[in-house]
Amino acid sequence: MTATAKDAGDICAVYVDMGTTNTRAWLMQGSQILTSESESTGIRDAARDGPQAVRDCLRRLIAKVPNDPALDSAQLHPKYVVAAGMIGSNLGLAEIPYIHPPAAIDDLTASSQWHHFPDVSDLPVLLVPGIRSGPGDARIESINQVDVMRGEETLCAGLIATGAIAPPAIVLNLGSHWKAIQLDHKGRIQSSVTSLSGELLHAVQLHTVLAGSVPRERPQRLSSEWLEAGMSKQRQSGLARALFCIRLLDLENQGSPEDRFAFAVGAFIASDLDGLLARGVFAPNVRVALVGHLAISDAWKAALSQAQITATIIPQEQAESALLEALRRILVGAWPSLESSSPVWHAHE
Repeated sequence: MTATAKDAGDICAVYVDMGTTNTRAWLMQGSQILTSESESTGIRDAARDGPQAVRDCLRRLIAKVPNDPALDSAQLHPKYVVAAGMIGSNLGLAEIPYIHPPAAIDDLTASSQWHHFPDVSDLPVLLVPGIRSGPGDARIESINQVDVMRGEETLCAGLIATGAIAPPAIVLNLGSHWKAIQLDHKGRIQSSVTSLSGELLHAVQLHTVLAGSVPRERPQRLSSEWLEAGMSKQRQSGLARALFCIRLLDLENQGSPEDRFAFAVGAFIASDLDGLLARGVFAPNVRVALVGHLAISDAWKAALSQAQITATIIPQEQAESALLEALRRILVGAWPSLESSSPVWHAHE
């Protein structure tokens, strides 16, 4: 039986996306989302504490989603796990080699690998590769031309597959890492540029002397005045000095914690935006799609508008649907290699 002969609508599977700080899992029957779960555990925990925390998180999530009390569990028997993101890195379950651009969903499918991890799940696990762009033998002089992604490639493939964006385009993903991804006229990933700004912003909120000057949670709205002030101060004095100014503003009783957070966001946006402009990432007449926290996306949209760049915000629900559609299509394409008489997969004891 071929993948096209198999009714994709009948495939029941668990889909997983593991990021730097969070892991999400969904149970789907075909393209219908039945239930989902998440945990605040990501690959950063493996980097800090070792791999067991990540494996335990995955075991819990994969076991939990089919057993949602709201579901008729008698009819739900997932046959596969499909996973993208940092789960396929050297800190995850197994390192899946990067593929090289240009790359589209067919390339991701062809390079995905079946694995079996008995300590995590009895189900076969399909791991999706990431993408590495830039020269293959980069040294210190050329390292700025190199970039990598794990997870965002699947999101971009889904955004193209669902028609959420039309190529050529730039997807600016605003998660733990802020990543500008260039898609060519065929919708293939061409290159990317990544910064740590999302993770640094989180550190500012919780793990620096500035933690008492800004809110612990991200506000739903950001003051445009304070965003612009943060951008201006970064361009005048640099990122590190701009961030310390948040402490000074607090000491002078200037602004609310939310205002000072907006100032920090503006500083990070100016740092990243000016770098991307200097690299020529934003080509004329190329669409820009923003994915991430709504307040951060709104701030980026305003900053891009000041630079005469038009951007569209992709709602988080639409981005999630796109990611899952790409994972579903990858499963349908990779299914024959597992179900064949000579399956190609990797066992881990």
